[in-house]
Amino acid sequence: MARRPLQEINAGSMADIAFLLLIFFLVTTTMETNKGLPRKLSEITDEPPPVDFQKRDVFTVLINSNNDLLVRNEPGNLATLCDDVKEFIKNPEDKDHLSRRKSEPKKVEFFGMVNYISRGVVSLQNDRNTKYKKYIEVQNELVRAFAELRDEKAKQKFGLTYKELEAIEKKGDPTAKAKLKAIRTIYPLAISEAEPRKIAK
Repeated sequence: MARRPLQEINAGSMADIAFLLLIFFLVTTTMETNKGLPRKLSEITDEPPPVDFQKRDVFTVLINSNNDLLVRNEPGNLATLCDDVKEFIKNPEDKDHLSRRKSEPKKVEFFGMVNYISRGVVSLQNDRNTKYKKYIEVQNELVRAFAELRDEKAKQKFGLTYKELEAIEKKGDPTAKAKLKAIRTIYPLAISEAEPRKIAK
């Protein structure tokens, strides 16, 4: 019995199909992107506001090449850094070595006239050879200090933490947005980061 000849498979359109599949995956696939630290820059103004700083208003944090902390010219401790910043900003007993308060009371929505807004600024600077992990650990503690101050104030006034207010604001609640703005007015994220330089060991 004679065998029937095998039919050839038409592969002429395979290249087109492969190309279409490639385009499909490129369009539908989401690429992972590296996200930076969530920071909002201050708004640009025509004229910079007048600076009224004294040495006591600046909480300096230096990280040397050995990853050691120098806080306000004294050896620092990462474990107590958050609490030290909070005390510096709040200065509840108006101590001379901590930050001053604004000279004029400021009217803040929900709080009325507020006379305990700090002039304090935290200045962070690292050595060029500082380990990145150490830099992030220190920065996290500084940010945590302001986050806790905001949480405490929000909890005291509104019975909710700052993060809980943020969650409500994301749902479109304009009142929560105004409350967040009021908290930020009292406790702005006053962290200044200087360019890395050679820091003495």
